[in-house]
Amino acid sequence: MALVPVPEALERLLADAQALPAENVALHEAFDRVLAEPLFALRTQPPFDASAMDGYAVRFADIATLPARLTVIGTAAAGRGFDGSVGNGQAVRIFTGAPVPQSVDTIVIQENVRVLAEGHIEVVEPTRQGRNIRLAGLDFTEGDRLLEAGRRLDAAALSLVASANYPSVRVVGRPLVAIVATGDELLPAGSTLGPGQIISSNAYGVAASARTVGAEVLDLGIAADRKESVAALVRKAVAAGANAIVTLGGASVGDLDLVHEALTGEGMTLDFWKIAMRPGKPFMFGRLGAIRCLGLPGNPVASLVCSELFLKPLLARLGGRDYRHDMRDAILGAAMPANEHRQDYVRAAAVQSDNKLVATPFGVQDSSMLRKLADANALIVREPFAEASEVGAACRLLMLR
Repeated sequence: MALVPVPEALERLLADAQALPAENVALHEAFDRVLAEPLFALRTQPPFDASAMDGYAVRFADIATLPARLTVIGTAAAGRGFDGSVGNGQAVRIFTGAPVPQSVDTIVIQENVRVLAEGHIEVVEPTRQGRNIRLAGLDFTEGDRLLEAGRRLDAAALSLVASANYPSVRVVGRPLVAIVATGDELLPAGSTLGPGQIISSNAYGVAASARTVGAEVLDLGIAADRKESVAALVRKAVAAGANAIVTLGGASVGDLDLVHEALTGEGMTLDFWKIAMRPGKPFMFGRLGAIRCLGLPGNPVASLVCSELFLKPLLARLGGRDYRHDMRDAILGAAMPANEHRQDYVRAAAVQSDNKLVATPFGVQDSSMLRKLADANALIVREPFAEASEVGAACRLLMLR
């Protein structure tokens, strides 16, 4: 089977992928969810003319000439307005957010007022007519289109939705990805290792990648190197309603690589197996009904690079998110040899220097070396058959952080 180029692999992976059906969620659970439809205001904000400052509500005509002596006839606080109107030579003590009393057209801030005895004040600094009043509907009015479909609900958007009087909101369904690690040699983190055993680390990173694009994760643990063991966990993923199944390891061509056999035995139709990239050549993709199945390589770096390139865009699409890789132009901080027939993703440290982004590749790029990936903040993307490059040559970066 010929190696599939990276752009083609991503195109085939995303083909027909659409946002999941919408669901209603309570507003306190809606952070970082994606609006499924436009949102319109159910009320007007503010619903009345309101004071923007602590001070005194007055008629501008009474303070046109300073100093102006006024009689304080009451108080207006937020949630408790002043009943009645303000007449000639009168004022109302008012606090931020309080409704503006009838007949009032100006708020004088308290710093511009001298308090006199027996309920009187003296305005000593000029105030422009209409100052410090928030008019009804200043923010929005009932029926206004406030947010568009596809908007991620961040802190500001959530507050706006609440202010528009929605206790719940309609959002795109959250994709569920089930993760199945495979290998007799694997044990969970914290285990005491026996001869020939290693810690299963890939699932933690892949799960974290999935969560960065709003997905839910179901970690089904470690399957033994037996077809039935893998198939049993695949059936659990299907029963849980997973939108994507990610297997870790067992997707290469070795005698114990049983993931392909197990998945096809459960009904998966293989789309492609092996792509023209390094690290990550053994990547596999197929469909089990509506479920997309991604077979990631067992090498830790390869699994995480494949998650960045393929899993995150897929889950973002299913979750209604607009997702793009952070690609940037840079120059090399070290020479690089000619590349061979696979697209290469080289771990590198990228720093800003003299208004240029300089990317220095790490010397050893073995796909088992997680420490190098943790130290890297970028991947230098080298096209197939790229020529040798000297220090200062242009390059393209996929930023990781």
